[in-house]
Amino acid sequence: MSARNCTRRDFLRRCAGAAGGFALSKCALGAGGLVLSNQALKVRIGSRPNIVLIVSDDQGYGDASCYDHPKEVNTPSIDRLAAEGVRLTNGYASGYICAPTRAGLLTGRYQQRFGFYTGGHSRVGVPLNEITIADLLKKEGYATGVFGKWHVGLDYDYRPLQRGFDEFYGFLGHGAHDYFDLKMEGTEEHNWIYRNNTPINDTGYLTQNLTREAVSFIEHHSKEPFFCYLPFNAVHWPLQALPEDIKHFDTGNESRDIYMAMVECMDEGVGEVLNALKRTGVEDNTLVFFFSDNGGAKKNFANNGALRDFKHSVYEGGIHVPFIVKWPAKLAKGSVCPEPTISLDIFPTILSAVGASLPGDRIYDGKDMLPALLGENTKPLHDVLFWFDGENKWAVRAGRWKLLSENGPVELYDLEADISETKDLSASNPAKVAELQSLYDEWNSQLAPPIS
Repeated sequence: MSARNCTRRDFLRRCAGAAGGFALSKCALGAGGLVLSNQALKVRIGSRPNIVLIVSDDQGYGDASCYDHPKEVNTPSIDRLAAEGVRLTNGYASGYICAPTRAGLLTGRYQQRFGFYTGGHSRVGVPLNEITIADLLKKEGYATGVFGKWHVGLDYDYRPLQRGFDEFYGFLGHGAHDYFDLKMEGTEEHNWIYRNNTPINDTGYLTQNLTREAVSFIEHHSKEPFFCYLPFNAVHWPLQALPEDIKHFDTGNESRDIYMAMVECMDEGVGEVLNALKRTGVEDNTLVFFFSDNGGAKKNFANNGALRDFKHSVYEGGIHVPFIVKWPAKLAKGSVCPEPTISLDIFPTILSAVGASLPGDRIYDGKDMLPALLGENTKPLHDVLFWFDGENKWAVRAGRWKLLSENGPVELYDLEADISETKDLSASNPAKVAELQSLYDEWNSQLAPPIS
């Protein structure tokens, strides 16, 4: 390849690709492009982490055994993540349902800023003027792949390969997908399984297939920086599990048994991904995120532990989720972070880790979590966090205090004293109600109308 035709990504890949050492490629960019010395490239490329982002779907806060959980819950791979990384105890999703959270995750911005409020907005998609984390990592020379439930756009221009990803295996949306029926015949286009931009027929159990594809991607790109996004559709409805997994559970509730079997299979997938990182020699410098896209679903018999309510709610049970970060080269093993964090924070944390900057032409709501994960933050990561479904459910958290409206009058809770939100303090603390209401109203005034 000539220098004239070499892209920045080709350049970085060639420089990073020498096994067991460092070899400077003759490839370079022309005038006005990238020119780095041998030593600078060692620093720039050799220290940049790989990124693995795993999202579970509708998993209950009590359905990971590294959190408070009922006796039937056993998630050794998720527990392994926590034992080898940082377990967050005040981690939040930015939405109480799947698609809005995923839209915020990919952009690092409250999804309401660009009018993405509901699951139905996934049919339109994240506006094309929004920049995804994959867009930015691709420019940084990363191989980018997504394997799972896309759920942020159906039309061609809104699909993964047009939004920064090199590879895609999965389905476009909507929220649910049959776990066994992976054929095109008799299904709507949004439920087809795609490989890149091409629909395919496939067989097998979908959770295992997504794991297979993610592991293959890691193995094929282990000699270059990569971003592997694994948004499972497990454990979203429908309740469908492998018969051999269902036999492992006897809770007295058949539906709960099937759900737990789905959790088990997904947990095994997490373990296979972790094993692939170790097997390929990239575990130490791979930054891994795991969280659920919203609280556990009542329909699926999920368990949210002490948290009130379920998915579709701005009570803690709808938005407070399992959230774990692992980066062996940087983060202490087995540590716990109580700092309130939100899924929007993953975007700037990734950019900070790879040494890239946030675009300067828009507001970013996510914050770099690394100081908090390292225990080095001297002030709160967020002064305030917000939720809004575009209609009549909203919440605001500032420190220990949370004000919310769940289709009715406002309610005030002290989360440090009452994580289960059992004692409404709004009547006895009108000043705090007014303070939080003002913060929410100011934020709400900045939001875009719903996309259409």
